[in-house]
Amino acid sequence: MQSSSIITEYFPSLTEKQKQQFNQIGALYKEWNEKINVVSRKDIENIYTNHVLHSLGIAKVMSFNPKAEILDVGTGGGFPGLPLAILFPETHFHLVDSIGKKITVVNEVAKALELKNVKAEQIRAEQVRGKYDFVISRAVTRMKEFYGWVHTKIKDQETTHGLDNGILYLKGGDLDEEMNELKCPYSIYNLSDYFKEEFFETKRVVYVPL
Repeated sequence: MQSSSIITEYFPSLTEKQKQQFNQIGALYKEWNEKINVVSRKDIENIYTNHVLHSLGIAKVMSFNPKAEILDVGTGGGFPGLPLAILFPETHFHLVDSIGKKITVVNEVAKALELKNVKAEQIRAEQVRGKYDFVISRAVTRMKEFYGWVHTKIKDQETTHGLDNGILYLKGGDLDEEMNELKCPYSIYNLSDYFKEEFFETKRVVYVPL
Protein backbone atom coordinates (compact mmCIF):
# COMPACT_ATOMS: atom_id res chain seq x y z
CA MET A 1 0.00 0.00 0.00
CA GLN A 2 1.10 3.59 -0.67
CA SER A 3 2.72 5.62 2.10
CA SER A 4 1.21 8.86 3.34
CA SER A 5 4.23 10.87 2.12
CA ILE A 6 2.25 12.00 -0.92
CA ILE A 7 0.02 14.00 1.46
CA THR A 8 2.92 15.87 3.08
CA GLU A 9 4.34 16.56 -0.37
CA TYR A 10 1.27 18.63 -1.24
CA PHE A 11 0.46 19.84 2.27
CA PRO A 12 3.86 20.59 3.83
CA SER A 13 2.53 22.60 6.78
CA LEU A 14 0.89 19.68 8.59
CA THR A 15 1.38 19.36 12.34
CA GLU A 16 2.94 16.20 13.75
CA LYS A 17 -0.51 15.08 14.90
CA GLN A 18 -1.96 15.54 11.40
CA LYS A 19 0.95 13.62 9.87
CA GLN A 20 0.30 10.80 12.31
CA GLN A 21 -3.43 10.79 11.51
CA PHE A 22 -2.81 10.67 7.77
CA ASN A 23 -0.28 7.90 8.32
CA GLN A 24 -2.88 5.91 10.29
CA ILE A 25 -5.80 6.39 7.94
CA GLY A 26 -4.54 4.06 5.20
CA ALA A 27 -4.06 1.10 7.54
CA LEU A 28 -7.44 1.75 9.17
CA TYR A 29 -9.25 1.61 5.83
CA LYS A 30 -7.35 -1.50 4.79
CA GLU A 31 -8.42 -3.21 8.02
CA TRP A 32 -12.05 -2.09 7.81
CA ASN A 33 -12.32 -2.80 4.10
CA GLU A 34 -11.74 -6.50 4.80
CA LYS A 35 -14.90 -6.46 6.96
CA ILE A 36 -17.09 -3.95 5.11
CA ASN A 37 -16.28 -3.11 1.50
CA VAL A 38 -16.26 0.70 1.32
CA VAL A 39 -13.33 1.11 -1.10
CA SER A 40 -12.78 -1.01 -4.22
CA ARG A 41 -10.15 -3.72 -3.79
CA LYS A 42 -7.78 -2.20 -6.36
CA ASP A 43 -8.22 1.29 -4.92
CA ILE A 44 -7.22 0.27 -1.40
CA GLU A 45 -3.61 -0.05 -2.59
CA ASN A 46 -3.77 3.51 -3.95
CA ILE A 47 -5.88 4.93 -1.16
CA TYR A 48 -3.70 7.97 -0.58
CA THR A 49 -3.93 9.16 -4.20
CA ASN A 50 -7.39 7.97 -5.19
CA HIS A 51 -9.25 8.77 -1.97
CA VAL A 52 -7.31 10.84 0.58
CA LEU A 53 -5.54 13.27 -1.75
CA HIS A 54 -8.59 13.39 -4.03
CA SER A 55 -10.70 14.46 -1.04
CA LEU A 56 -8.13 17.11 -0.15
CA GLY A 57 -8.50 18.60 -3.62
CA ILE A 58 -11.36 20.61 -2.09
CA ALA A 59 -8.80 22.20 0.27
CA LYS A 60 -6.86 23.53 -2.73
CA VAL A 61 -9.99 25.47 -3.68
CA MET A 62 -11.29 26.40 -0.22
CA SER A 63 -9.63 26.73 3.18
CA PHE A 64 -12.37 26.22 5.76
CA ASN A 65 -12.49 28.58 8.75
CA PRO A 66 -12.51 27.43 12.37
CA LYS A 67 -16.10 26.81 13.56
CA ALA A 68 -17.42 26.64 9.99
CA GLU A 69 -20.05 23.92 9.49
CA ILE A 70 -19.64 21.53 6.58
CA LEU A 71 -22.10 18.84 5.40
CA ASP A 72 -20.67 15.84 3.51
CA VAL A 73 -23.52 14.18 1.59
CA GLY A 74 -23.20 10.55 0.48
CA THR A 75 -19.91 10.24 2.34
CA GLY A 76 -19.67 6.47 1.80
CA GLY A 77 -16.71 5.35 3.89
CA GLY A 78 -15.88 8.94 4.84
CA PHE A 79 -14.72 10.75 1.70
CA PRO A 80 -14.17 13.62 1.31
CA GLY A 81 -15.16 14.44 4.90
CA LEU A 82 -12.63 12.55 7.03
CA PRO A 83 -9.42 13.71 5.26
CA LEU A 84 -10.74 17.29 5.36
CA ALA A 85 -11.58 16.92 9.05
CA ILE A 86 -7.94 16.00 9.70
CA LEU A 87 -6.76 19.01 7.70
CA PHE A 88 -9.20 21.44 9.36
CA PRO A 89 -9.43 20.23 12.98
CA GLU A 90 -11.39 23.29 14.20
CA THR A 91 -14.04 23.03 11.47
CA HIS A 92 -17.21 21.01 12.18
CA PHE A 93 -18.02 18.19 9.73
CA HIS A 94 -21.36 16.36 9.51
CA LEU A 95 -20.97 13.23 7.37
CA VAL A 96 -24.18 11.57 6.17
CA ASP A 97 -24.99 8.47 4.14
CA SER A 98 -28.12 6.36 3.76
CA ILE A 99 -26.18 3.09 4.23
CA GLY A 100 -25.66 2.21 7.89
CA LYS A 101 -22.63 -0.07 7.53
CA LYS A 102 -20.71 2.70 5.79
CA ILE A 103 -21.47 5.10 8.65
CA THR A 104 -20.22 2.39 11.04
CA VAL A 105 -16.84 2.52 9.26
CA VAL A 106 -16.80 6.33 9.35
CA ASN A 107 -17.48 6.36 13.09
CA GLU A 108 -14.84 3.74 13.84
CA VAL A 109 -12.17 5.43 11.71
CA ALA A 110 -12.98 8.85 13.21
CA LYS A 111 -12.78 7.34 16.71
CA ALA A 112 -9.42 5.69 16.00
CA LEU A 113 -8.06 8.97 14.65
CA GLU A 114 -9.44 10.84 17.69
CA LEU A 115 -11.32 13.30 15.48
CA LYS A 116 -13.49 15.43 17.76
CA ASN A 117 -14.87 17.56 14.90
CA VAL A 118 -16.80 14.80 13.09
CA LYS A 119 -20.42 13.70 13.45
CA ALA A 120 -21.49 10.78 11.24
CA GLU A 121 -25.14 9.85 10.73
CA GLN A 122 -27.19 7.38 8.72
CA ILE A 123 -29.72 9.68 7.07
CA ARG A 124 -30.77 10.74 3.58
CA ALA A 125 -29.68 14.19 2.45
CA GLU A 126 -33.27 15.40 2.13
CA GLN A 127 -33.93 14.58 5.80
CA VAL A 128 -30.99 16.55 7.21
CA ARG A 129 -32.03 19.47 9.40
CA GLY A 130 -29.90 22.54 9.93
CA LYS A 131 -27.86 24.90 7.76
CA TYR A 132 -24.23 24.71 6.71
CA ASP A 133 -21.58 27.00 5.25
CA PHE A 134 -20.71 24.47 2.55
CA VAL A 135 -22.04 21.17 1.28
CA ILE A 136 -19.33 18.84 -0.02
CA SER A 137 -19.59 15.53 -1.86
CA ARG A 138 -17.87 13.19 -4.25
CA ALA A 139 -19.91 12.43 -7.37
CA VAL A 140 -22.98 10.86 -5.80
CA THR A 141 -25.34 11.89 -8.63
CA ARG A 142 -25.80 14.46 -11.40
CA MET A 143 -25.41 18.03 -10.19
CA LYS A 144 -28.97 19.14 -10.98
CA GLU A 145 -30.39 16.40 -8.75
CA PHE A 146 -27.78 17.01 -6.05
CA TYR A 147 -28.50 20.74 -6.03
CA GLY A 148 -32.20 19.95 -5.52
CA TRP A 149 -31.34 17.82 -2.48
CA VAL A 150 -29.04 20.26 -0.72
CA HIS A 151 -29.48 23.91 -1.72
CA THR A 152 -31.90 24.54 1.17
CA LYS A 153 -29.25 23.26 3.64
CA ILE A 154 -26.83 26.11 2.90
CA LYS A 155 -26.71 29.20 5.12
CA ASP A 156 -28.14 32.22 3.33
CA GLN A 157 -25.86 34.83 4.87
CA GLU A 158 -22.69 36.74 4.17
CA THR A 159 -19.74 34.40 4.11
CA THR A 160 -16.48 34.73 6.03
CA HIS A 161 -14.70 32.49 3.50
CA GLY A 162 -12.94 33.32 0.25
CA LEU A 163 -15.96 32.02 -1.69
CA ASP A 164 -19.65 32.55 -0.98
CA ASN A 165 -21.45 29.71 0.81
CA GLY A 166 -22.34 26.90 -1.57
CA ILE A 167 -21.51 23.45 -2.92
CA LEU A 168 -18.01 22.01 -3.49
CA TYR A 169 -18.38 18.83 -5.53
CA LEU A 170 -15.67 16.41 -6.65
CA LYS A 171 -16.47 15.21 -10.15
CA GLY A 172 -14.67 13.78 -13.17
CA GLY A 173 -15.05 13.71 -16.93
CA ASP A 174 -16.77 16.11 -19.32
CA LEU A 175 -19.11 18.27 -17.27
CA ASP A 176 -20.50 20.72 -19.86
CA GLU A 177 -23.81 18.95 -20.53
CA GLU A 178 -24.41 18.15 -16.86
CA MET A 179 -23.69 21.67 -15.66
CA ASN A 180 -25.85 23.24 -18.37
CA GLU A 181 -28.82 21.32 -16.90
CA LEU A 182 -28.35 23.22 -13.66
CA LYS A 183 -28.89 26.73 -15.08
CA CYS A 184 -26.96 28.32 -12.17
CA PRO A 185 -23.61 30.11 -11.99
CA TYR A 186 -20.71 27.76 -11.27
CA SER A 187 -16.92 27.49 -11.44
CA ILE A 188 -14.75 24.48 -12.27
CA TYR A 189 -11.27 23.91 -10.82
CA ASN A 190 -9.05 21.31 -12.49
CA LEU A 191 -7.24 19.18 -9.90
CA SER A 192 -4.46 18.62 -12.45
CA ASP A 193 -3.50 22.26 -11.74
CA TYR A 194 -2.66 21.24 -8.15
CA PHE A 195 -1.62 17.57 -8.32
CA LYS A 196 0.75 16.03 -10.88
CA GLU A 197 -0.45 12.39 -10.68
CA GLU A 198 -2.14 10.97 -13.79
CA PHE A 199 -5.22 10.09 -11.72
CA PHE A 200 -6.12 13.80 -11.50
CA GLU A 201 -6.04 14.58 -15.23
CA THR A 202 -9.84 14.40 -15.52
CA LYS A 203 -10.73 15.21 -11.90
CA ARG A 204 -12.32 18.52 -10.94
CA VAL A 205 -13.89 20.47 -8.10
CA VAL A 206 -17.18 22.06 -9.13
CA TYR A 207 -18.18 25.10 -7.07
CA VAL A 208 -21.81 26.25 -7.09
CA PRO A 209 -22.57 29.33 -4.94
CA LEU A 210 -25.93 29.54 -3.20
